[in-house]
Amino acid sequence: MSKVRRFLGTLALWSLSLLLAGCSSALLDPKGEIGVEQRSLILTSFGLMLIVVVPVIVMTLLFAWRYRHRGRPASYQPDWAHNNWIEAVVWVVPCLIIAVLAALTWHTSHTLDPHKPLASAEETLEIQAVSMDWKWLFIYPQQGIATVNEVAFPVDVPVRFRVSSDSVMNAFFIPQLGSQIYAMAGMDNDVHLIANHPGRYAGRSTNYSGAGFSGMTFEALATSEQGFDDWVAKVRNAEQELDYPQGYAELAAPSQYHPVEYFSSVTPQLYEQLLHSFHGGAEHADSHGDSHDVESATATRTDAANHRVAHHHADQHHALRRQPARTEAGG
Repeated sequence: MSKVRRFLGTLALWSLSLLLAGCSSALLDPKGEIGVEQRSLILTSFGLMLIVVVPVIVMTLLFAWRYRHRGRPASYQPDWAHNNWIEAVVWVVPCLIIAVLAALTWHTSHTLDPHKPLASAEETLEIQAVSMDWKWLFIYPQQGIATVNEVAFPVDVPVRFRVSSDSVMNAFFIPQLGSQIYAMAGMDNDVHLIANHPGRYAGRSTNYSGAGFSGMTFEALATSEQGFDDWVAKVRNAEQELDYPQGYAELAAPSQYHPVEYFSSVTPQLYEQLLHSFHGGAEHADSHGDSHDVESATATRTDAANHRVAHHHADQHHALRRQPARTEAGG
């Protein structure tokens, strides 16, 4: 019986090893300058903490073995209470580690500031990202195009993502390129990233936002300059156009696992109009002198928000009505 248990235990360990071998970590396989620096920070911090963790684990196993019930006789020192070397190690080493981690944190908080523009001879490309229920809208103000759930940019060109939300709070993240940044309604946040290797990189929201959260993913394409120009030309040949507020309101309607979409043109300053719509549109009216469009946009945003709230309340009410039936069945 003991041999069978030993065999099953060994088999379980090997099976677990095979399963873990199939796992991968995007954070530890960066493809951009920021991602590489963040990986270095993670590994350095992890290594410093292992200076404490490894000896503790080793001593725990050693003491359990040395002082086991049926082990060899061990020395017995009932009057021992203090050792200067032990006191020095358990106090000085952790304090030194904390000091190094503090200095590392202070330094990288400045060098890896997501709002800090990246030094490069290339001109920064601006892309405006808007989180919706449950998809991502990407607007290219310089190219006058927009896409849904797909974003592209040239390799070795710094990209400034301006990030906001049409609905609840979300988080914009491309793990292999670097920093996560939060997306909040009416707020203009930004993060600077760069890809140093061509490829297709997974992006997603990392802040739970409701029923369609699991499908709120997008693909980031890092290409050559020519590849990016070809991609822009392909988007410009799309049949759809994105206008504000009518077309935008239709796109913003909740949908799950939304397919990739291309818009050959987009209303100028759509991103700015979206931001102003959450603040009553007063500034937009003063700067553009078209209060009718602002009022229409604000009314559309309000109606859409009311619709989402009513939708969530209906789901909750439906769930509460079904709860007694489940309880009775379970009882």
